[in-house]
Amino acid sequence: MSNNVKRALIVIDVQNEYFSGNLQIEFPDRHVSLANIARAMDAAQAAGIPVIMVQQFAPSQSPVFAEGSHDWEMHEHIKTRQWQHKINKKLPSAFAGTDLADWLAANYIDTLCVCGYMTHNCVDSTIKHAFHSGLQVEYLHDASGTLSYANKSGYASAEEIHRTFSIVMQARFAAVVSTAEWLQLIQDNGSAERDNIYQSSQRGKQMKASKAA
Repeated sequence: MSNNVKRALIVIDVQNEYFSGNLQIEFPDRHVSLANIARAMDAAQAAGIPVIMVQQFAPSQSPVFAEGSHDWEMHEHIKTRQWQHKINKKLPSAFAGTDLADWLAANYIDTLCVCGYMTHNCVDSTIKHAFHSGLQVEYLHDASGTLSYANKSGYASAEEIHRTFSIVMQARFAAVVSTAEWLQLIQDNGSAERDNIYQSSQRGKQMKASKAA
């Protein structure tokens, strides 16, 4: 379906921390997701879609994103590309404590496409903030990624976290698409559809029943 979509692409925290620092992305392969982020940025520029670059800041003594360090800097493949707006943030959501909402409104953006790191943290927080602000949201699942966690609540692999968050996003908060699918969408000026909680839950019950049979 074709319509008059006014998009922006937001590229979240593609910093060296996730490639050579203490938070190296495990799934999907970080080099694959990086290549897809670059593809999305190049396609957005060619299509006249504004690109928003986001950079996480932390105090200089922090074990991650220490301001001024090599790991805090944007990845070389990203910082050489063009963007139309830059956001520095200290919290997970790119909306929190920044001018993102005002910039999107001033540029009449109604659809925000999200890529970058990490799936379950800054990406998820930004997607939900955008959704709650009334924006249509798209998420490039293969232009993002995460790592494994273990704490008193248990252990979850990077693949498990990424897959689960992607399913939950599609069920309510964002249309989850691949980079290739998104490139076709912008070529057609089309829109991607997210699912809903009811239908997702019904399919989940059916799949659970079929596996138990």
